[in-house]
Amino acid sequence: MTDKSNTFSVSPALGGSLPGTGSNHQDPGEATQRAITASPFGRMAMMGRLAGGIFGGMLSEGAKQLAQGQRPSVNDLLLTPQNARRLAGRLSEMRGAAMKVGQLLSMDSGHLLPQEFSEVLARLRDDAHYMPLGQIGNILNEAWGSGWQSQFERFFFNPIAAASIGQVHEALLRDGRHLAVKIQYPGIRRSIDSDVDNVKRLLRLFNLLPQAMDFEPLLDEAKTQLHAEADYETEMAAMNRYASHLADDQRFEIPEVIESLTTTEVLTMTYLNGQPIEALADLPAEERNRVAASLMELALREVFEWGLVQTDPNFANYLYNTDTGRIQLLDFGATRSYSATRREALRCLLGACVDSNDEDIGRFATQVGYLGEYDALEYRNKVINLLRTVTEPCRDRGCYDFGRSDIAERMSNILIEMRLNNQYGEMPPPDILFLHRKLGGLYLLLSRLRAHIPVRRLIVGHPLFLVQNSERYIAEE
Repeated sequence: MTDKSNTFSVSPALGGSLPGTGSNHQDPGEATQRAITASPFGRMAMMGRLAGGIFGGMLSEGAKQLAQGQRPSVNDLLLTPQNARRLAGRLSEMRGAAMKVGQLLSMDSGHLLPQEFSEVLARLRDDAHYMPLGQIGNILNEAWGSGWQSQFERFFFNPIAAASIGQVHEALLRDGRHLAVKIQYPGIRRSIDSDVDNVKRLLRLFNLLPQAMDFEPLLDEAKTQLHAEADYETEMAAMNRYASHLADDQRFEIPEVIESLTTTEVLTMTYLNGQPIEALADLPAEERNRVAASLMELALREVFEWGLVQTDPNFANYLYNTDTGRIQLLDFGATRSYSATRREALRCLLGACVDSNDEDIGRFATQVGYLGEYDALEYRNKVINLLRTVTEPCRDRGCYDFGRSDIAERMSNILIEMRLNNQYGEMPPPDILFLHRKLGGLYLLLSRLRAHIPVRRLIVGHPLFLVQNSERYIAEE
């Protein structure tokens, strides 16, 4: 039940929670309430304390192992569970760009971080720190002015979700509209550049990134992306564009933005009450496969038809309404646009992968940016093998069984081998790495749903998804 002490209510007759939402609110006993450090100087000091803690942990562990007659390496002392927890815990406490970069490197860049750190960082998205009431009230007073409470019948101060840049609250307007209100953590926008720079220094200090790779383009792009995510009016525009694209598609539902209550730091929209998308795993195969095919088609349309891609793979961005059978789409902060030229290059690469033509895969992989003109043949072959593995579902002439597939494990093994042998050449362009997030998250979700869908037929049957020899592909089907 919702904690009434953290609920603003004009009308006590409404009771303790909104219809159908009593289980959605975080129990204060299960989540951590923590004020967000807003100043760049304070956040830099937190990173300094983190570095000191890791060094202290290394010295302590080294002394213990030496006393036992062991001669540990620096990496052995660094890559301890305690240090991994220190790193993840501090980034979680800071939230904002520091936490977001940790998530990006942990799951999106191909095992660039050691496994010990990746596993802990990947759990950052599940942390439950949220702002105390005082910070929430200050933000809303600044965004909506004093007396904003008069517009609401009820406002829940305990969040229903907490992420890296902001947290979401449930509310009810006096006119009966049921709302979700996303509130940005204070100081996040001002600290983006310094947070990214401080995380980069920390990872370099402890030699956690492959020395041969140039991470500057990725981190610069992360700054640009995070500045966009921290502007909720930009996210509102992205939501409206998606709503326009899907206006006639009854398979999907997008929240309606309440523009009068939306600012750069507060995004207000209608509340969608679907179930977590993973709940589909318990439904009949026919329904699971229908939804999975719709999700795959949506991703293809985003990349190849619209050039407008929501790149955050978090499962929480998808809900499913079992009553209407509609997929509900949330959180458009990480939306990116792709030019017609970029989409054409990706179409050609996809066509080469469907055709299983290694020469064409190599040629178009170079055009996209996976390969450089002078990369060694061994490295070139590994990249081609990786791309063939990633696109395996596109070559299956029946229904690809994601539930039984080991494709994620095989991709992981290729990337780990490349890391161990220091065989990284050209890092793909940052916009392509953001597409990796999309594809990796989609594959993981389809595996969770035990999806069995005709991926190849979805691709070759749509005139915008392929240009390379597309008529021959369709004839073969």
